Amino acid sequence: MIAEDPFTQSYVELLDGSYDVVDRIVLNGYFILGQTPGGFRTWWRRLHGGDDSKLDDAHLMRMAGRFSRRVRAWAEKNQIPVIDTTAGERKCDLAAELLPSKPNFLGIFAILVGRAPAPIWEVQRYGNNGINLRRKSPKPWVNHYSFHIIDKEWGHVVFKLCGHPPFSAQIMLNGHEWVACQARRQRLNFAKEDNCFTEVSSAPRLNQIADALCSPSAIGRLEQVCERWIYTCLAFALNIHEQEQTGFRYNYSVYQLEFSRNLLFRRGSQMDDVFDSVIDRTRAPLQIKTVRKIFGKYRPRRKQHKRSECAVVVERPQYDLTIFKVHYGRLTSKMYTKGERVLRIEAIVHNTAEFRCGRSLPNFPRIVEHLRNILVRFLDVIHGLDSAFIDNGTLDSLPLPSIVGNSKIGGIDLNKLRMRAVFEAVMALSPSPRGFTSAALAGSVQQITHQPYKPHQAAYDLKKLRSKQLVVRIAKSSRYQATPDGLRAIAALIILRDKVLRPVLAGAARNALPQNDLTPIDRQYHLVHIHFRELLSLNGIAA
Repeated sequence: MIAEDPFTQSYVELLDGSYDVVDRIVLNGYFILGQTPGGFRTWWRRLHGGDDSKLDDAHLMRMAGRFSRRVRAWAEKNQIPVIDTTAGERKCDLAAELLPSKPNFLGIFAILVGRAPAPIWEVQRYGNNGINLRRKSPKPWVNHYSFHIIDKEWGHVVFKLCGHPPFSAQIMLNGHEWVACQARRQRLNFAKEDNCFTEVSSAPRLNQIADALCSPSAIGRLEQVCERWIYTCLAFALNIHEQEQTGFRYNYSVYQLEFSRNLLFRRGSQMDDVFDSVIDRTRAPLQIKTVRKIFGKYRPRRKQHKRSECAVVVERPQYDLTIFKVHYGRLTSKMYTKGERVLRIEAIVHNTAEFRCGRSLPNFPRIVEHLRNILVRFLDVIHGLDSAFIDNGTLDSLPLPSIVGNSKIGGIDLNKLRMRAVFEAVMALSPSPRGFTSAALAGSVQQITHQPYKPHQAAYDLKKLRSKQLVVRIAKSSRYQATPDGLRAIAALIILRDKVLRPVLAGAARNALPQNDLTPIDRQYHLVHIHFRELLSLNGIAA
């Protein structure tokens, strides 16, 4: 099945198929009682029968030490490698080298130990057996134990546990692994490279399998794999009797998520041509070199030590790999090649709190739907800039005045520097998953024109664009985004003026001789200049 978005449909003749899949899934596991001082003391009383003499920092540290000794002793007995890692090491690469060779292997095959900050309880005693429990600040760096496991339904999964109570956990899954396991069960032939299907006998069937991870049934599947292994890992800290005695049960929330659309091209050369042309045509409208200044800083909802920058970048981590990324706070959209003939488009949320729809596991389908909408919006923007178009009706109506609400608004005059800068700024801000504000537009226009331009002026110009259906307000918010057709029209007007009319008119005014080292586009301009001079001469206009 070919995805129904304009960008994919424009290249449908070059594709063997496409599939959507929830890619990387990161869940947080937490014990509810362990999240508050009163709840933690309640759990401690259940475990020890009271907290008069045993609830202190020393006993908490002893539990962490016991967790470490049990893990290492069990691993040595069962010949499971335990590797102490350092900052900067690619832990996924280390684990990949240790994957078991037995085809039917199930269970833990490696344990990686690394240090990371964690919320640790600190006990302060005062007065007559008074106890004050509070989180250590800043969060101390402690050992985390990553259990690398082969699961029957999810393939390679990772359960990372903190050795300090209340033993917070993080579960890392890969949707491609689950889809591959289900495809084998249904006898679907495919070729898989890393976390990407490069060959598939039936793309619609693969899509049908992958869609199961976007439906409400995925909640049960995720909970099952968590319950299947997390208490086995927890047993190094609390045995089964202690877990039952204290009622220690994990709840799960969605922390990070990736949703990808994968386009399977018939030929790798065609995919390279498409991707390279997309980057070339969108580099200038999105102002990739200067966009860090244009987006500026993202204002977080709460005071934080670090602020997330918004940027559009093109990265080349390898000589044969180009990644086109759009960063917006804790959201990322990116496009890159995978394998020899797969073009992947991804939408990533680095912290699901960004969506404000709840992070608990039952909200998983809603989070996936948010990511799908961001991905489709990203493709709409790319398609609008890649295939610019404007019809005669829109072109003729731009200079005419219009009415927005009860206000009469003037037309759009592209001969004015200010309106051209507004068009360029709208294109540069269009990839933002959550739209842009009038203040962001004002900052963008100032960067382009180097002239004063206030938010109230931006609000007035946005009214003009709204009256022509080039820009719409997002729901009832103060944010805006360009419509797909509006973005294509804006891009077409800027391209026609700056890349067609100006070079042609400038070239027609001089007798430039062709050079041997002209680029293909320069040769086309030269041919146009020759014919254009003849046209001007026939109409009695001096070149």
